[in-house]
Amino acid sequence: MSEEKFSNFLTDVIDADLAEGKVKEIHTRFPPEPNGYLHIGSAKAIFINYTIAKTYGGKFNLRFDDTNPAREGDEYVQSILKDLEWLGATPNGGVFFGSDYFEQCYQYAEKLILDGKAYVDDLSREEMQEYRGNDAGKPSRPSPYRDRTPEENLDLFRRMRAGEFGDGEKTLRAKIDLASPNMNLRDPAIYRIKHVTHHRQGDKWCIYPLYDFAHPIQDAIEGITHSLCSLEFENHRPLYDWVIQNIFGSEFPKQREFARLNVTNTVMSKRYLRELVEKGIVDGWDDPRMPTLSGLRRRGYTPTSIFNFVKGAGISKADNLVDMRQLEAVLRAELELQAQRRVAVLDPVRLIIDNYPEDQEEFFDLPNNPNREANDDSTRQVAFTKEVWIDRSDFFEVPPPKFKRLTLGKEVRLMGAYLVRCTGVDKDAEGNITAVHAEADLETRNGNPADGRKVRGTIHWVSCKHCIDAEVRLYDKLFTEANMNGIPEDADFKDYLNPESVTVVPHAKLEASLAGAQPGERFQFVRTGYFTPDSHNPNVYNRIVTLKDSFKL
Repeated sequence: MSEEKFSNFLTDVIDADLAEGKVKEIHTRFPPEPNGYLHIGSAKAIFINYTIAKTYGGKFNLRFDDTNPAREGDEYVQSILKDLEWLGATPNGGVFFGSDYFEQCYQYAEKLILDGKAYVDDLSREEMQEYRGNDAGKPSRPSPYRDRTPEENLDLFRRMRAGEFGDGEKTLRAKIDLASPNMNLRDPAIYRIKHVTHHRQGDKWCIYPLYDFAHPIQDAIEGITHSLCSLEFENHRPLYDWVIQNIFGSEFPKQREFARLNVTNTVMSKRYLRELVEKGIVDGWDDPRMPTLSGLRRRGYTPTSIFNFVKGAGISKADNLVDMRQLEAVLRAELELQAQRRVAVLDPVRLIIDNYPEDQEEFFDLPNNPNREANDDSTRQVAFTKEVWIDRSDFFEVPPPKFKRLTLGKEVRLMGAYLVRCTGVDKDAEGNITAVHAEADLETRNGNPADGRKVRGTIHWVSCKHCIDAEVRLYDKLFTEANMNGIPEDADFKDYLNPESVTVVPHAKLEASLAGAQPGERFQFVRTGYFTPDSHNPNVYNRIVTLKDSFKL
């Protein structure tokens, strides 16, 4: 094995198969459908399949499940490739497309027909559902077309491929067991007619295999040993095994299932996410409020935080709802050690230091990250001038109880610079404070009074002359309801959208060193939170996560 093993019930299955000599090299795959962007739930499937293959020194494939062309497209293919590259989940076994195997799937379908294990059905979708009964005890009935001869079925299937029939006019069904309590074995459809242009195959095909038929064939062709998928496919496993056994006569690949990753205050349904995008409720698939990997990346999350979150949430077969604050806590712990500190004033008011020379400038050393070992890059110089911006919430004329910051007649420390005492304020005609006046103790450079007096408050500041103006976006949860899977069936999920999911701060004042910051760089704005430049809009910063939360890892 190539690295420390992350043990769980899936690795127990693999260990047993290796011990019994049933497999020699572990080979897994991630098979996303390119009809939307990957989300945080997809990261769990990637993590499991990628890390298991890596742990056992095996192979990991990326295979696009492009067997349903109606909503699929290259935009989604490219986004998925970018997401896996960002996560570092390199598909060392190769990148494939389900459509690469259309001809082989078709030939295997003909084999089932000739073996008397598949037939062409003329029932409509609604009629087929009625004939199949249901899993609540309603028995199934055989289709009137179930006993067609192999020769007749083969002729009809070839005519389906040739385009002689319209959408839904005929379907190829596997002939399995109409009495089975598992609905997936009651003669499931394995091919349907769709006159839709395919994003890679063009108009070459007008019939397409269904996932339950195509997927096990694709796994077998690629040499996948363990098909690890989410729990909703558990009832599909008997059909997966039936396809493998009746086409390849093998017990491998072997399918095993794990619980999906559900996260509070968001939705994982591609249909819901697509609706948010198409109706313009969010700023595209990569809106920083979205649970998509591209949205999390744009917001400033790191690949390691995503995988560490998935690992911490655990691998089991029990459904669970994981608090989004757990992901935030994982990221916060990482950024606390890695992110460089910068100063930003989000709600600025001017502080004028009346006894500081008008034309004087000096520079103070501020730490880049006090949690890192000191080195040549451990501090940076920040300009100080007569007028600086401070945060409006750091000053009160009439302070609330236990207020330790700036107020009339009181002294406070300007972080890394001088002690200042407030002497007055300027107001406009409406009584709004437009500037605060103070005098500095110029003998207290770097905030250390010579007489040893105690000054409890410290506030951050930015030189008015040496700063940049920027828009800052403060993001919050997308939905107000923690468990969006538990809302009433007749409810509209959009009714639970959080109206305060983003707050725009239009004229924040940032220290000048941030002028060259690039998307993907992450900073702690002291006393405020963690931020990153937005990848779409210049001079816009996204809040990644707040500085603190009550959630404990």
